[in-house]
Amino acid sequence: MPVQTKLMARRKRPLPLLENVEIIDAGAEGKAVARVDEKVLFVPFAAPGDVADVQVYKKKRHFLEGRITELKRASEFRVEPQCAHFGLCGGCKWQHIDYAYQKTFKQKQVKDSLDRIAKVTYPAIKEIIGAENIYFYRNKLEFTFSDRRWLTTLDPVAAEGEPLETRGLGFHLPGKFDKILDIDQCYLQKEPSNDIRLAIKAFAIEKNFSFYNAREQKGLLRNMIIRTSTTGDLMVVMIFGAENREAIEKIMGHLAEKFPQITSLMYVVNTKKNDSIYDLEVHLYKGKDHNLEVMQPARPDRKPLYFKVGPKSFYQTNPEQAQKLYQTAHDFAGFNGDELVYDLYTGTGTIALFIAPSVKKVVGIESVEEAVEDARKNAAENGIDNVEFHAGDMMKLLNEDFIAGHGVPDVLLVDPPRAGMHPKVIKQILQTAPEKIVYVSCNPSSQARDIALLDEKYRIEKVQPVDMFPQTHHVENVVLLVRK
Repeated sequence: MPVQTKLMARRKRPLPLLENVEIIDAGAEGKAVARVDEKVLFVPFAAPGDVADVQVYKKKRHFLEGRITELKRASEFRVEPQCAHFGLCGGCKWQHIDYAYQKTFKQKQVKDSLDRIAKVTYPAIKEIIGAENIYFYRNKLEFTFSDRRWLTTLDPVAAEGEPLETRGLGFHLPGKFDKILDIDQCYLQKEPSNDIRLAIKAFAIEKNFSFYNAREQKGLLRNMIIRTSTTGDLMVVMIFGAENREAIEKIMGHLAEKFPQITSLMYVVNTKKNDSIYDLEVHLYKGKDHNLEVMQPARPDRKPLYFKVGPKSFYQTNPEQAQKLYQTAHDFAGFNGDELVYDLYTGTGTIALFIAPSVKKVVGIESVEEAVEDARKNAAENGIDNVEFHAGDMMKLLNEDFIAGHGVPDVLLVDPPRAGMHPKVIKQILQTAPEKIVYVSCNPSSQARDIALLDEKYRIEKVQPVDMFPQTHHVENVVLLVRK
């Protein structure tokens, strides 16, 4: 048999159906974990304690991936998911796990990262700070229009779904840029989010407006962003894939009439090949150009903080838990009022402004110029004058000249992206050697890697996980590092 024919035959060999597999743990990316023949088996939408038959759909040298075909014995951790789209939508992969156990597994994720990656000594991890609201907690969702919605099976190697000759408005299927799961009800954002989404879809179908086709890159209705706020403000941003003034006016007018509670109604025309709107003009159709968010100060003797959140602004998507996260970072630092604080990766300056009343001065550094502009505006709006913000690449800006010009910080507060800090930034931190580092992270693995590098001069004093995203595997973690 020719070599090519042999390879083709090998590829077509069916992958095994594994019977009575016991799920033993919660793993990366929200997938549960089992072990079969000394290999790790990842199973989405399973729960530790399940016993199930699992169809393997991916086989690699060191691991397998599979899906449950039959649940033989349900885990004690299992609950009935609320959302009808669970198992297809990739947004809330842990809805089937009781929330008390979700918190347990997230706490374990932090511990495993410190044990396996950081490999340093640390004190007992504080009990994770859970969320009071485990549904309807997000203040921002982005939906996508599609000229064909998709029915999919749970089998990733099946036909990948069959398109229906109808239009849809919802979320991208995991890993699929051109396939949209039509959403009836989403449990992530409070009303009138669902009502607005369903109403605009029905109106567009009634008027026969075209929905976007991601492959052909054409169609009028492309995306929709809905932002709610703790003050009751409501923002809707429509993104159109074509410049059709008459159609845009009808759609925006319909939204304004049907939902008078919208306080910020805007639209964007995006004819680019990607969905990003950060380089595009936002047109204000009705109302004000921002939502107003409020956060209680770290010190009860100070007035609340208010933040203007525009259509392109970043703001923590779970504001209730953000309050707890920032309070933890503030309390870990143990400020006495005389400190110079550097806030690295400051974003729009939210945490810098939160801690500012408790310290002498805060210097914020952020790579995104627009975010720094928002930070400066928010500082002015709140009458906070002991903060300053600088835009630039962290590796280049945070150097000896910058520190000489602004002073050696007593406390360093860092909240980097999921990838963590660049080794050059860590090297500069070690050279600067502030007394304390408060490290806030949305990725315990990259945080643990960075802590291992910082171990040269710092020891872990406190560890506090915070659950920002119930029904998902994501967890935030705050670590206090003190100079040895």
